Amino acid sequence: MDEKITSRENAKIKYACRLSSSAAFRRSEGRFLAEGRKLCPELARGAQLETLFYTESAMAKCPELAGLPGEHYLVEDHVADKLADVGTHQGVFGVFRTPVHTLDEVKAGGRYLALERVQDPGNVGTLLRSAAAFGFDGVILSDGCASVWAPKTLRASMGAAARIPVIEAGAMPDAITQLRAKGITCLAAALYKSQPLSAAQASCPGGVCVVIGSEGQGLTDETIAACSSTVRIPMTDRVESLNAGIAGSILLWHFREESL
Repeated sequence: MDEKITSRENAKIKYACRLSSSAAFRRSEGRFLAEGRKLCPELARGAQLETLFYTESAMAKCPELAGLPGEHYLVEDHVADKLADVGTHQGVFGVFRTPVHTLDEVKAGGRYLALERVQDPGNVGTLLRSAAAFGFDGVILSDGCASVWAPKTLRASMGAAARIPVIEAGAMPDAITQLRAKGITCLAAALYKSQPLSAAQASCPGGVCVVIGSEGQGLTDETIAACSSTVRIPMTDRVESLNAGIAGSILLWHFREESL
């Protein structure tokens, strides 16, 4: 029988809640909290699950949760309410060790997505999911992006955050320079001196990196200058721009894995 936690002031519960609410604490601890009957098992395929919290009703609905690794704790409903990021929850929460990847892992011939200051967790999560779906080898994030390991981003990524390497690279122009040194073609999504996406070669023998900017301001001039060239998505004048998650997904589909 797993240990039962009945108090909202339990040290393990307070620790998990702090992981959920603080990006700085997540970074210092190298851990994050996720919630969901489907999301936690999905994440456990690519990240180390250390602690699982579950309610009695959640285990009754998903008895396969008992087979997940790590320490398991049965929590009362009012304790689960404290762990939850949103009002309605599924009664399953996991503390995971954060996977760590670096630019040294970037390989010539690979496909990559780079995000500069994309601040909306939904957009970051959506783009992680699209990158995984279209066979990309990794996602590179600059400073100022929404935290990949925040609850909202994790929900939007549907587990993709642990199935594709995520690299936190700091300044994007420096990261682009390192990629180009490996022969990777870096394409900025921008209007200035751009070619339409239909004219962009979908297959780049040396590898390709699609670079997406923030929702409000796009890419910085320094990042655009560091890239190989720029591309744009042709569209009518009925709208001014596309949501970053949608625009990025279109670009990722164009440069998808050849076998798809």
